[in-house]
Amino acid sequence: METDCTRDDLPVNGVTAPLPVGTRLLHIGPHKTGTTAIQGALFAAKDLLPEHGVVFPAHTRHPMEAALAACARPAMMGDTAPTEKHWTRLLEQVGAAGGKTSVISSEFFADAEDDDTVARIVEQLGGSVHVLVTLRPLVRIMPSQWQQYVQNGLRMGYEDWLTHMLRKAPYEQPNPSFWRRHRHDRLVGRWARAVGPRRVTVVVVDDRERTALLRTFEQLLGLPENLLQPVPDAANRSLTLAETEMLRNLNKEFRGNGLPDELYSKLVRNGAVMHMKNACSPAPEDVKILTPQWAVEAAAAIGAEMARSIGDTGVRIIGDPGLLSAVPRTAAQDGIPAPRISPEVAAQALYGALAAAAGSPVRHTSPAKARTVHQTSSKELMRVLGHRCLKKLRRR
Repeated sequence: METDCTRDDLPVNGVTAPLPVGTRLLHIGPHKTGTTAIQGALFAAKDLLPEHGVVFPAHTRHPMEAALAACARPAMMGDTAPTEKHWTRLLEQVGAAGGKTSVISSEFFADAEDDDTVARIVEQLGGSVHVLVTLRPLVRIMPSQWQQYVQNGLRMGYEDWLTHMLRKAPYEQPNPSFWRRHRHDRLVGRWARAVGPRRVTVVVVDDRERTALLRTFEQLLGLPENLLQPVPDAANRSLTLAETEMLRNLNKEFRGNGLPDELYSKLVRNGAVMHMKNACSPAPEDVKILTPQWAVEAAAAIGAEMARSIGDTGVRIIGDPGLLSAVPRTAAQDGIPAPRISPEVAAQALYGALAAAAGSPVRHTSPAKARTVHQTSSKELMRVLGHRCLKKLRRR
């Protein structure tokens, strides 16, 4: 659906005119395009926004459960499944904004995979919905998205994963969500068909200008300059190659021993990984996740194709679409170097898992208690510990 409007909201001298008062600004990501930074800044300024006619209608920084429920997508591995109540609650908060402009941000809206789902979300939000899509070069997204999938249980190595995503049609395994999110021209097209191209803004993020995205949001929302400020969030940092490889091998053990998904959420993702991120900052000598040259070139070609297709849709584009096909200088020329994890990082990860487990003390009810630890196989110990913790989690 598309309503008549003029194009007087285009950037003039680098300044974007505010959206009409009362607009529902829906920021759909996708993943790894600055969404966490925006959500953190908006939530930090939540109490200041209403005096400028803007509302951030959510009780948390990121209404992930609501977006997942709206898109009929499952939760992350082991997390509680989202319900329609999450989405209904967010809709009620949006409705309570009255005539004020409201801004809703979740990268999981990019997981809406068909036109019917997108149209339903737009209709249920009500009012005048304007969709905002933030984009980064695909070549920069791929390593970040891979390590994020590893944090959700993926066991496949980076080069193998790249091969599946770029060379093995229909390019859906092991992560069907990747191209649903990151075939950006199709993503933009789905939402443009629902609201009309004049109600879609695409912002190409320039990583060289750290606060440019915050300034763009301020202009769209009619906020004073510098009201939105970066909020440090160590928990959202990407993992180094060594950290990711450690976790990937742990995932193999976890799956190989048949442990329940609920334990992964509690002990691994929200225990070991979360504590490691918060306690350890990557050192300059840590090996980053580098993309092989063949994959860089393939991603750049896809990026150029997507940029052309997005330009043909008639949506508003802020920033330089040429960045979407830029080739960085940090590509791995001779394969990915071997990762080396420091003892401190390994210790912090182990402590995080132990601390999470300590929050759910277990009782020795298994026959394995009759043997010493050294007489019990590591696989059996992991299986026993896993099922004990799960029982305790369920009792809680």
